[in-house]
Amino acid sequence: MVQQDTIRLLRECDAGVKMGTKSIDDVLDYVKSEKLKKFLIENKDEHYKLDTELQMLLAQYKDAGKEPNPIAKGMSWMKTNVKLSMDQSDKVVADLITDGCNMGVKSLNKYLNEYKAADEKSKDICKRLINLEEHLAQEIRRYL
Repeated sequence: MVQQDTIRLLRECDAGVKMGTKSIDDVLDYVKSEKLKKFLIENKDEHYKLDTELQMLLAQYKDAGKEPNPIAKGMSWMKTNVKLSMDQSDKVVADLITDGCNMGVKSLNKYLNEYKAADEKSKDICKRLINLEEHLAQEIRRYL
């Protein structure tokens, strides 16, 4: 049970990290503020650091991880492109990223509660990813 919950939690974190980095990549070209752009890039780098840890743990369990849900990816891409085609402002970028962070935090907390038997390393990574998303959403509020 522990190993099964651990792998499932790591997979969901893997999908979450991939979704987060892709979302940041999707909006970076539209960012006007150098300060916001720098912050988003730094946050993306933090996502990559967590991803490195995740991949090492997944490799220990001989698991390939998980790609984000294709429907969620498609909906995110569509929403991003529609909103930014109408208004290419930092306000819209902040709004899109905030929505993504909030969905990520909600999903990750759900999985953290669902996979209670996961090992502490996996739970720690999940909690750090949740904190990273919460911090990002909080810091970009000034651009809303």
